[in-house]
Amino acid sequence: MMKAKVVLAALTALVALPALATPASARPADPAPGGPQRPHEADVEGTRNLDSLAVTATAGPGRSVTLAWDRSSRAETGQVPAGARRFVFLFDRSVRFNPDAFPTCARALIEEKGAAACPDGSQVGSGLAEYATGEPREVLAFNSRIGGSPGVLVVLPSNGVVLEQTLEHVSHQYREHYRWALDEILPPNDTPPQERAGTTRFRLSFGATREHRGRTVGFVESTARPGAALRFGLWSEFVTGQVLVPVAKARLGR
Repeated sequence: MMKAKVVLAALTALVALPALATPASARPADPAPGGPQRPHEADVEGTRNLDSLAVTATAGPGRSVTLAWDRSSRAETGQVPAGARRFVFLFDRSVRFNPDAFPTCARALIEEKGAAACPDGSQVGSGLAEYATGEPREVLAFNSRIGGSPGVLVVLPSNGVVLEQTLEHVSHQYREHYRWALDEILPPNDTPPQERAGTTRFRLSFGATREHRGRTVGFVESTARPGAALRFGLWSEFVTGQVLVPVAKARLGR
């Protein structure tokens, strides 16, 4: 039976580095250009975001790990952060995924019957989304297939939002530190881009275990030993055209 673990404050991240904005001419390379493409939207005027990232890494049975991401964002001018277009979660080179060992949940099922209808064992993470106004909203993550490829569905049950993350190999510019990425597109909607509020904090853990073919496996696994320093990044694009890449280093604990 799958055991999903949410780690919001388990082990303190070793380093959490704030992201600095870069001019358009020095825009960081796309770490997952081969994934689904977001429909084009023109950049809009708006605040510049200041983001930071912390990640905790907790070893479980076998080589399983739970990775808890904690992104904070604020507007440079004190307003509500600009809305996002896309996030690409970048995972340390030691990290591997086992989506084929876990049941999947289809987007159509969630949209028709809700997240509670997903098969047992398909939930592989959870967390919280926070905005400048309003209460934190529950976030659930489910193993899925997206366009025939492995991926994760990120669901906010309170407002019916379902976001797709596709599992991608990172582009060559990122391979020194990373191997795999989860590429999340926030599609355009009827709200004008300049009026889309960004999250001030977003916490999401990836981590579940189950028995598969006679052994305990993790949805996320690492070849690193406990105590090793792991590196993570979050490539973030906003409706203003700004791109940030906050980085975090965390020691693998138990």
